[in-house]
Amino acid sequence: MAPGSAKFLAPVDSRHLRPCAGARCPHHRKPPAGDKQPRVLQGSWARGRVLRAIDPALTYSAAFAPSTVANLGPGFDLLGCAVEGRGDTVTAKPFELAGGAKSLEDRVVIESIEGDQGRLTLESKNNCAGIAAIETLRLIESECGALGKGAGVSLQLEKGLPLGSGLGSSAASAAAAAMATNVLFGSPLPKAKLVEAGIVSEAAVSGYHADNIAPAVLGGFVLVKSTKPLILEPLECPSDLWFVVVTPVFEAPTKEMRAVLPKEISMQLHIENTGACGELLLGIVQGNVKDIGHGLSSDTIVEPARAPLIPGFSAVKANAIEAGALGCTISGAGPTAVAVVESKEDGRAVLAAMKEAFTNEGNLEIQYADVVKLCKTGAKTV
Repeated sequence: MAPGSAKFLAPVDSRHLRPCAGARCPHHRKPPAGDKQPRVLQGSWARGRVLRAIDPALTYSAAFAPSTVANLGPGFDLLGCAVEGRGDTVTAKPFELAGGAKSLEDRVVIESIEGDQGRLTLESKNNCAGIAAIETLRLIESECGALGKGAGVSLQLEKGLPLGSGLGSSAASAAAAAMATNVLFGSPLPKAKLVEAGIVSEAAVSGYHADNIAPAVLGGFVLVKSTKPLILEPLECPSDLWFVVVTPVFEAPTKEMRAVLPKEISMQLHIENTGACGELLLGIVQGNVKDIGHGLSSDTIVEPARAPLIPGFSAVKANAIEAGALGCTISGAGPTAVAVVESKEDGRAVLAAMKEAFTNEGNLEIQYADVVKLCKTGAKTV
C-alpha cells in the first residue's frame, strides 16, 4: 500500500504504515564517498541501511490545509470531513541553530502570523502550528533517524480561518504546519502519519480528539474508530456533496462549548442518537445524500445542549430546511451552521435563508458564507 494513500486503517499501527519512505527516503541512501562516521539506523525494519543526519532537503516549502466540519451532528468526536473554500497556509524554511539544538522546541521558530488580529503567540511550543511542527520533527527522529545538529525550521502562518469558528481553525494550522515541515525535510513520513503530530497540537488547545485534524490532513470523511490507540477509517462517498457553511460574528471556544455537554444521558437518547449516526454512516458509504442530511440533522445529545448558546441557531436550522436543505446542524463547537444540499443551485437559496435567520433572529453579522464541496485531498503543498 502506498504511503499516504486514502485507504488505510491505523496511522499509528506499524502493521498498516511504514515509518518512512524506506529506500526512496533521501536520508536512507548510501552517503557519498568521503562522508565521515555514517549513522546506522536502529530497528529490525532498518537493519543494514546507512543513515546520515537528517537535514532539510529543500530551501522552502508551503502547505495549505482546509476547513473541517467535525461531529456532523450525531457523530460527536467520531466523524469529521474536510470542505473546500477557506483554510490556513504555512510556509517553512530551514534555519541553522548556532551551537546546535538542546531540544526539539529549539528547532522550531515562528517568524510571523497573519490574519489572527494579533491574538496568537509566536512561541512555538504554545502555538498550534509550532506544536505540530515540533511533533513532526519528533516523529522524523523516532521513525527515520537523528536530525542534523543545527537543523531548524522557521514557520510563517497565514490564518484563513477565524478563531473559534467551528471550522477546525486550530486543526488547519496544525495540518498545514506538519505537512510543510515534513516536505521541507524531504517527506520522510507518509501523509497519514502527520495526523499523529496534529492530534498532539489539538490536545494542547481543545482536547484530545481527531475529528478535525484527521480530515484536515487526509481529506474527505474520516471515522475515528479509536483515539488510544489512534485508529482511523477514511470513508469513501460515491456522491458529489455540497455544503452550505455560514459563520456569524460570534466566537464559541471549543473548551467552553464542551463544558455545557451533559455528563449523563438517558438510554432512550442514546438509542436515538446511535440510530441517527448509523443512518449518517450508511448515507456516506452508500452515497445517499438524503440519508446523510437526515442523519446529520438528527443529533439528540450535543446539538440540543449547544444550540441555545448560539444566537439564532434554531431559526437558522428551521430556515435551512424550509429553503430545501436535506439537513442542518452545528459545525464542530459552533457558531458555524452547516447544511447539506443536493446541488450548488439549491445551496444558494439555503445560504440566503440561513444568513437571514442569523441576522434577524440572532442579531449577528455574517463573517463568512459559502456553498462548498467536500474536499477530498486534505492538506496539500502549494
